[in-house]
Amino acid sequence: MFYQPGVTEHGLPHDPFKACVVPRPIGWISTKNKKGQCNLAPYSQFTNLTFDPPYVMFSSNQTAQGVRKDTVINAEETGTFVWSLATWDLREAVNITAEQTPYGTDEFELCGVTKEQATLIDVPMIQESPVKFECEYHTTVRLPGNPPMGTVDIVIGKVVGVHIADGVLTDGLLDIKKTQPIARCGYYQYTVVKDTFEMIIPNMSADVLYGLEGNAAKNRSKNEFNEGNKVSEFVATEK
Repeated sequence: MFYQPGVTEHGLPHDPFKACVVPRPIGWISTKNKKGQCNLAPYSQFTNLTFDPPYVMFSSNQTAQGVRKDTVINAEETGTFVWSLATWDLREAVNITAEQTPYGTDEFELCGVTKEQATLIDVPMIQESPVKFECEYHTTVRLPGNPPMGTVDIVIGKVVGVHIADGVLTDGLLDIKKTQPIARCGYYQYTVVKDTFEMIIPNMSADVLYGLEGNAAKNRSKNEFNEGNKVSEFVATEK
């Protein structure tokens, strides 16, 4: 089959677009507004962007009334937000926080998770979640779309603090079998990650591999090496 989105009909009972891009990590984002009211909501368009320093993004469509989501408003106004890992054990709480509620509703209380104060920013985290990122708001990129929900705000934040529960580490690695993150699929479907397999790209230099790993320490060491070479080359040229 072939169709042009918004131009020709796909002929299926449900739109297949989101079902094609799977699985999608869930950005379970907590914020505070200027009044100190807490908000917690999941976004399935979420990912990391780079690693040194680390940045993440989540995108938020407008509501059916053409209004921007509370999370976007709060992150922009206060300059902070927290991402918490959505896990199998917390799946029902994640689903509850997806409900559209009046502005100022505290979804922490609605879904029954425990607030835990972040270390560097004034935003609550989910105590039960094994992995949390404290984030400073960086920017919003708005992609225009068809009303009322098509327009999307892509919110980018810099990760300034990372919390990892000791219990989900195995031999110094974050153990996916212990965290069991959930991810969004198509329609109303989710999946849970319980297993992994490993592949290392053949014939790759150590420089490429550390980038794939996201090793900030090695990146900075490489930068010092590059800068040192530049100085040496400049001195040699001057001579």
